Amino acid sequence: MLKKLNFQKLFKDGKMKNFIIAVGVLGVLLIFISSFSGFNTEQNDKSDYNVAQYRTDLQDSLSEMLTRIEGVGNVSVLLTIENSVEGVYLENNSIKTKEIEPVIRGVIVACGGGDDPIVCERVLDAVTKALNISSAKVSVTKLQEQE
Repeated sequence: MLKKLNFQKLFKDGKMKNFIIAVGVLGVLLIFISSFSGFNTEQNDKSDYNVAQYRTDLQDSLSEMLTRIEGVGNVSVLLTIENSVEGVYLENNSIKTKEIEPVIRGVIVACGGGDDPIVCERVLDAVTKALNISSAKVSVTKLQEQE
């Protein structure tokens, strides 16, 4: 009962209550300031590497290059890509993201000359060398003719 009286005494004079309020307000201010000062470890900058744009650019470049191969004709290319950002734990257990080059999982090439084995071999060779992937990840087929 003696301890209870001492605790109540601290709050009766108002000094302890004012101290606790001041510490609370200071804590809220520090949280607010840290959100503007760059203490956050998450990086959601839109200027960072964009995998969708990378895939689109690569598909367009590959399509343009393949149309220049004799016998290929019209071309449609589809790329499948995995991973774009990797989380790395630092020594203080905070997470920092780092960009890694996407890994190409597979390529489908549909082209006008896709029924000719020689054209298919040329396309397969060009795609595997341009993207540095194995031929098992590439499929070359005949493009459906437009009516």
